[in-house]
Formats: sequence, C-alpha cells, structure tokens
Amino acid sequence: MDVLDTAIPEVKVIKPRRFEDERGFFSETFSERAFADHGVNIHFVQDNHAFSKRKHTLRGLHFQSSPAAQDKLVRVVRGAVLDVAVDLRRGAPTFGKWVARKLTEGNGEQLLVPRGFAHGVLTLEDDTHVLYKVSTAYSPEHDLGVLWSDPEIGIVWGVEHSSVFLSEKDRAQPLLRDARGLF
Repeated sequence: MDVLDTAIPEVKVIKPRRFEDERGFFSETFSERAFADHGVNIHFVQDNHAFSKRKHTLRGLHFQSSPAAQDKLVRVVRGAVLDVAVDLRRGAPTFGKWVARKLTEGNGEQLLVPRGFAHGVLTLEDDTHVLYKVSTAYSPEHDLGVLWSDPEIGIVWGVEHSSVFLSEKDRAQPLLRDARGLF
C-alpha cells in the first residue's frame, strides 16, 4: 500500500496494491497495521455505501462538527467520481482551500479525508457506488455542510452547474463564511 500526500498534506491518497491474474484481482483495501506503518492511526467504526443512479450527482460538501467530527476513507467500487476535500480548520494555512482526486473502480485509489475537512463527491458515470469508512458514527445534531458552489472556495467540478443533480439539503447549504461548526 502506498500513501501519498496531496497539495494539502493532511489529505492522503491511498493506493492499495492489486494482485491480478486471469480470474481478476485481489486487493487489501484497509489494514490498520499498514496504515499505522505509514503514520495514519485512525480507528474506523462505520462503513457507508452511497449509490448514485445518474452521472453528475453531487453529494456534499458535508462534515460533522466536534465532538462528532469524522475521518473518512473513500473508494469507488463501480463507476467514477471526483472526490473533493475542503479545509475547514480556521487558522490553518490551507483554510478554505480544496483538493480533488478522480477515484474509479479501475484505479482502485482511495482518498483519506481527515476530520476538519468538508467532503463532497461528484459522480462521473451513471450507476456509481462509493464505499467509505468513518471514524465516528453518524450524528444528526452535528451533521453540517458548506455550499458546493461557493465562489470563495472555487472548486472546479468540471461540469456545468446546471447539469448537477443535488438534494434539497445540499442546495441549501451555507457559504463558507456563514457556516457553523468549523474547526
């Protein structure tokens, strides 16, 4: 397993090794020991599965505030997404900055989004399945977000905003400057 820094070093790209033969492949997608060997010491408590029927479905930008803040380990098992992390840590040199990675079933990469970051995914194909581990259970009273199209953040999603499919909740998220529960 390789662990790579992104432009925001706290956000990591995880590249599990794949062992392929004529039958397909085998890959160890998570090992607490292997992560610890790379300095990543996170205990995950819940696995989530998000299925999106349509290309350009956007989920995000979501986070849980303290004390229920979550680390997330995200991977795609079918389809493709643009996976985005936005730094919400006030005082950090990268506050309000974002990083993105294309995750596909073919590349097998994962994105490690630490607590203190908002997270969003945009599907790039129909029938996309995203699996992600979280380090803290879901807490409705700490479930917050930031508007996906906030011009101050300036995420380049690579699609026309009018072609994005959103939930009402995600359509109504506040701008970063008005968001509650930041870190």
